[in-house]
Amino acid sequence: MDMIEIGSRLRSARQARGLTQDELARLAGVGRTSLSQLENGSIGEIGIRKVLRICALLGLELQVMPEGRLPTLDDLLAERGRR
Repeated sequence: MDMIEIGSRLRSARQARGLTQDELARLAGVGRTSLSQLENGSIGEIGIRKVLRICALLGLELQVMPEGRLPTLDDLLAERGRR
């Protein structure tokens, strides 16, 4: 997953919750510009704690897995159940 896909998922989750970038940025304690850049996949650097805080506010979790690993059926079913 690349930064553009991560940003797209964050944007979709934010919009699904009816939050503006300003609202989410304020709740997460980040700048609106930083959030916009994160959603667009163009941010240079952002701390992992900020990303985790944004994910938590959106009901998302960050997962780390080996590069190139295809998801298992259990992975796909678990992801489907979280939506």
